[in-house]
Amino acid sequence: MQRIRLRYTKRGRLRFTSHRDFQRAFERALRRSEVPMAYSAGFTPHPKVSYANAAPTGTGSEAEFLEIALTEARDPDTLRALLDASMPDGLDVVDAVEARTSGLADRLTASVWEMRLDGVAAEDAEKAVVAFMDAETVEVQRRAKNGVRTFDARAAVVDLQALDPQPDRSGDKPCAILRLVVRHVTPAVRPDDVLSGLRAVADLTPPVPAAVTRLAQGLFDEESGTVTDPLAPDREAAPAVTTADPAAAATAPEGAGSA
Repeated sequence: MQRIRLRYTKRGRLRFTSHRDFQRAFERALRRSEVPMAYSAGFTPHPKVSYANAAPTGTGSEAEFLEIALTEARDPDTLRALLDASMPDGLDVVDAVEARTSGLADRLTASVWEMRLDGVAAEDAEKAVVAFMDAETVEVQRRAKNGVRTFDARAAVVDLQALDPQPDRSGDKPCAILRLVVRHVTPAVRPDDVLSGLRAVADLTPPVPAAVTRLAQGLFDEESGTVTDPLAPDREAAPAVTTADPAAAATAPEGAGSA
């Protein structure tokens, strides 16, 4: 059985696709591409697809990951191209590697998010960011199945910055851009929780909903403060490709190929 790990995106209006809708679209793409999928046992077999830490509905993403199991070996790049061609525009399969290490989900320990706040002045965003980062705790509330839950949104935030001011889409109104690095903890701290925290500590309330995009997710590097590519260990574990023929090199006349 071969395992392939894929990175895919949610762009444009497809950011409103729910995880269940993506699953249906992806399974249709598997059938159209005639991928030799491995199936689960039992009365209702289903393709062996493992999804990892999907972004919330309504947020865009450049870094969603999943893993599939095949009954026959396939070239990852060829498989990626076939699946991408069978997916709707905006749900794009952009990377593929053969799984050569264990624990993909264990390497998804942090995310980098970008939040576009139309109608918010850069100065106001900067003041709110400073207030949030200076706070020891920032309690926010989220409605859950069992009622309203209160938790600290500050502890999971590794970094929060206000980037250079940008004009909004009409070009004549302020627009603040925030860059957020957040650890994956329990309960999960999402970008909207951080926005609730900014409202709590600095009364920052964007006039329109924020446009949120996940730029990366992976293992958080404590030394550099960056989020690393979770597929890199699989690439590094791949056997080296040898282009030279050792036998031919052994029998080549001495000095052959020299000027």
